[in-house]
Amino acid sequence: MKTAVIVFPGSNCDRDLAVALEQVTGRKPAMVWHRETELPEGIDFIGVPGGFSYGDYLRSGAMAARSPVMGAVRDAAARGVPAIGICNGFQVLTEAGLLPGALMRNAGLRFICRQVPLRVENSQSLFTSQYEAGERVTFPVAHHDGNYQADAGTLERLEGEGRVAFRYLDACNGSSNDIAGILNDAGNVLGLMPHPERVVEPAHGGTDGRRLFEGLLETVGV
Repeated sequence: MKTAVIVFPGSNCDRDLAVALEQVTGRKPAMVWHRETELPEGIDFIGVPGGFSYGDYLRSGAMAARSPVMGAVRDAAARGVPAIGICNGFQVLTEAGLLPGALMRNAGLRFICRQVPLRVENSQSLFTSQYEAGERVTFPVAHHDGNYQADAGTLERLEGEGRVAFRYLDACNGSSNDIAGILNDAGNVLGLMPHPERVVEPAHGGTDGRRLFEGLLETVGV
C-alpha cells in the first residue's frame, strides 16, 4: 500500500504517523510538503497528522485547509482514496469541507493530554473493520480544541447514517454526543481526535490503534 503523510508548518505528529504506517505496511510513506500541488502517483492512502499547523492562528486548521496541497487531497478523496485526519488533521479536514461540523475549544478551556476510553460505534468502515461494534479501546488525546460541534440536523444525519466511528466513554472535552471520530458520507474519510498512531506497539503502553491501520491495509490492499 502506497501512503502519504501531509506535512504543514507546525505539524509535530507527522513522524509518529509515518512510523505507524511503515510498521504496518512495510513501506515508508511519502512525506508531502504543504506547498505541493500534487500527490505522488498511485497513492492508496492519505494521512493528515496532528500538531499545530500554522501555530493554530485564526482557527485550528483554518490556514492549513487553504494550503495548495489540500486541493489534491480533496480531489483524491473525491475519487475514493481513503484519508484520515488525526487531531489537528481532523480540524484541517473540517475546515477544508471534507467533513461536517467544527472543532471548538474544550469544555473547561483546558488542554487535555491523557489516555481516554472510546467505544467503537461503526465496525464496518475502511478504518474499523478489525474492531467489533461496541468494543472498548483506549487511545491517547492531546488537544485544546477537540470539542466537536455540529448543528442538530448534521448530528442526526451522522448518527442515523452510522457515520460516528468512535465515541468517548467519559466527558472528555464537551463534544456533542461524545463524538470522537466521524466519517464522510462516502465512508472513505475519517476525522479522529484521539491518536491511534501512538498506540501501535507494546512499548507505547497499548496496541489498540494498530488495528485501525491493519484494517485499512487489509481493506485497501497492497
